[in-house]
Amino acid sequence: MISPLAYIDPQAKIGDQCIVHPFAYIEEGTEIGDHCTVMPYASILKGTRLGRHNKIYQGAVLGAIPQDFNFSGDDSSVIVGDYNTIREHVVVNRATYHGEATRIGSHNFLMEGAHISHDVQLGDHCVIGYGTKIAGDSIIHNHVISSGGVIVHPGCRLGSWSLIQSGSLIYKDVPPYVIVGKNPAAYYKVNAVVLAHQNIPESVIRHIARAYRLIYCNNNSIEDALRKIEQQIPMSDEIRHIIDFIRKSEKGIIR
Repeated sequence: MISPLAYIDPQAKIGDQCIVHPFAYIEEGTEIGDHCTVMPYASILKGTRLGRHNKIYQGAVLGAIPQDFNFSGDDSSVIVGDYNTIREHVVVNRATYHGEATRIGSHNFLMEGAHISHDVQLGDHCVIGYGTKIAGDSIIHNHVISSGGVIVHPGCRLGSWSLIQSGSLIYKDVPPYVIVGKNPAAYYKVNAVVLAHQNIPESVIRHIARAYRLIYCNNNSIEDALRKIEQQIPMSDEIRHIIDFIRKSEKGIIR
């Protein structure tokens, strides 16, 4: 299952039932979990730890040195969960500082040419579209869909169940459950179709939409809008999540 034409450092740890194709490159200090597939010309570099059932396609580079002028050679890592698909020429940088990690959760699909920079924290069940670039220290929550050609500035957060339209420039936080688009990105509407497919009750989706009308359509300040949401909208886990996400935003949310 491991081609003799692949380069695998003797100190690399390869799990059971892995397939490593010819011309794959696997450095020392790497760990690859069971049932992973590494395609030709993929590179798994020092500090990378893969879980189970991941598939790494041609030309992908995991554990690349951070493109961060603060990097001084520290031992850092890339930690990848299970059941991820990482397509051709994806680049994932390891973290900048000693003991820190760039993290990719489980069940994600990273399309061709995506770039996950140093110290990014990517959740579960996300789709990162063609050529999307996510800058360092960004946090991508679960179930985010990023279309092609999206640029995410350093330190931004993308909230759960958000959808980013193609070509968007993200320079502030994207709240949960919304669709954003344009350049720079602006609020478009609630991601209602996807939420309905996930069996979120229709009444809760209406409450989410009403909350965002208070935030985006009534000329309220953010704090005034949040107070009105707490006073006027029936509370649910989803509404609490919106309030908590926005109150914790350091960069502010897109408008």
